[in-house]
Amino acid sequence: MPLLPPHILARLAPTTADPRPVLLTIAGPTAVGKTALCVQLAQQFDTEIVSADSRQFFRELSIGTAKPTPAEMQGVPHHFIDSHSIAEDYSAGRFATDCHAVLGQLFQKHPVVILTGGSGLYVQAVTDGLDALPDVPPEVRAQLHAELAAHGLPHLVTELAETDPVAHARIDQQNPQRIVRALEITRATGQPFSSFHSAGPPPENPLFRNVKVALTREREELYQRINLRVEHMLAAGLLEEVRAVLPYRHHHALQTVGYTEIFGFLDGEYDWAEAVRLLQRNTRRYAKRQLTWLRRDAAYKWVDLSGQ
Repeated sequence: MPLLPPHILARLAPTTADPRPVLLTIAGPTAVGKTALCVQLAQQFDTEIVSADSRQFFRELSIGTAKPTPAEMQGVPHHFIDSHSIAEDYSAGRFATDCHAVLGQLFQKHPVVILTGGSGLYVQAVTDGLDALPDVPPEVRAQLHAELAAHGLPHLVTELAETDPVAHARIDQQNPQRIVRALEITRATGQPFSSFHSAGPPPENPLFRNVKVALTREREELYQRINLRVEHMLAAGLLEEVRAVLPYRHHHALQTVGYTEIFGFLDGEYDWAEAVRLLQRNTRRYAKRQLTWLRRDAAYKWVDLSGQ
């Protein structure tokens, strides 16, 4: 049985009409099986993998990010894993610039390169680009982070709903990084964040052809895999990893599922059993949001891994 359906494999073959190499994007929700499939595909096509997971960049985060182990990588080169320190800020725009430079080198050796990860914005930044946004004064960003710390995320979500209903409907309302980014643009310019988004399909990339694949599984099967992954993370020492990064708890990469639930336990907000329940529940909710993001892009071809 082929790793991908024949109609997708056919799109990876070079053509005289379009000699550009192919960036094969493998996206999907957490725990769906992206790593294993990408390694198999990389071995099949004798190529390399570029990670677009916005938290696996950071050397200090391994367990809570489900970073692939050397054994899971099976000798296949993976780029942008352990490439930065949590002490650094690393945006989707910077990643896209760096990633395109790496892709330019990889395409000199490989007609197909694999891009994978569950961070939809970072994947999109590479495949389709991001809209140009105005600069924001540092004091605006600092004020928003102060309000986030003092009043919590719901306070900022309410402001976004009032000032930019379009962005409020589109943005993951549990993602503080994206909520803050939308509000800082709105406050700095006096115009809704959504007004800076271009309409229509993205322009063709002169460097590569995009072939986009989204993975899915039957819901109960996916949820079972998520619960099992959480159990493995806890057994592997997630609590100790979270303790080690406590000084960076306000970093964007740590304002996400897998870390915030443990922070609440360490703050004494609830007991360990509740932390585990929240971790599993929030991971399932995160997977649903990832699927929603992917369904917005009609270019993705869906592959169901149920039962595999």
